[in-house]
This record gives sequence, C-alpha cells and structure tokens, in this order.
Amino acid sequence: MAKLHHYPVTVKWEGGRTGTGSISGDRLGDSAPLSVPEEFGGPGNGTNPEELLAKAVAGCYSITFGIIAETRKLPLVNMEVKATGEVEENGPQFTYKNIVIKPTITLASDATDEQVTMADQMAHKADLYCIITNAVRDKVAISVEPTILRA
Repeated sequence: MAKLHHYPVTVKWEGGRTGTGSISGDRLGDSAPLSVPEEFGGPGNGTNPEELLAKAVAGCYSITFGIIAETRKLPLVNMEVKATGEVEENGPQFTYKNIVIKPTITLASDATDEQVTMADQMAHKADLYCIITNAVRDKVAISVEPTILRA
C-alpha cells in the first residue's frame, strides 16, 4: 500500500513586486526572507522561488548521491554540490529552462580506480533517483557535471 508524506510550508507576503515576505518549513519552523529578484524588478533582498528550486534540486541530488554511495560502499569523504538554474525571460513570459548540477565528490585517498569510476557513473545517475528532479524533469532540463577527487 502506498504511503503519502506531507511537507507543509507557510509563506507570509506583503505588497506586490517590491513587497517582502518570508517562507518557512512548518516542521522545524525555519524561516527565510522572500522577495522578487532584482532582475524581475523586485528588491532582491531575500530568496525567491527560482533560487529555491535550484536549492531543492541540489539538496535532493546530494542526499540521493550520499545514499547511493553508502549502498555501493564508496569511500565518500565529502561532497560539495553547486547548482545553477537558468530562467529565460521572453517579454512577459518567464520559463525555467534548466538546472546544471556540479558536484565535487571527494573519495578517500585509498579509493581504488574502480571506486572512482563507479562514483563518476553514480554521479551521472543520482538525479534519476531524486524525487525533486523527477518532479520537474519534463519541464526543466537537468544536467550533471561531476568532478571526482581523492582526498
């Protein structure tokens, strides 16, 4: 039987394009300022949905790769993931075009060549198992450009 999981958030907003607000996760009560980005005519003094989507993709990718590395017994030391979302502005229409994920994955200094190869292969596949990338994949192109290092 399928299980449903819920992730409630709350947004408080005042004003229009130059307004301000906050977005919070109801589970932990964490909060971040929210605003329209400067390039869209807003004050740019908070996060925004475009940035939040890139953050969600990078976060999901990181967690997913960590789980894969553990399952495959890769000697993962750490990982830093940078992601960049690209939004196209065409007159009054805005389209989220793609997100490039750039993980730098550091394995233990004694990682074998096979483990380095497997880490690279899994880095390219991790987004296929990520809930968030699968949620947006038909609308937003996702690409992965990994760097694999030995500590």
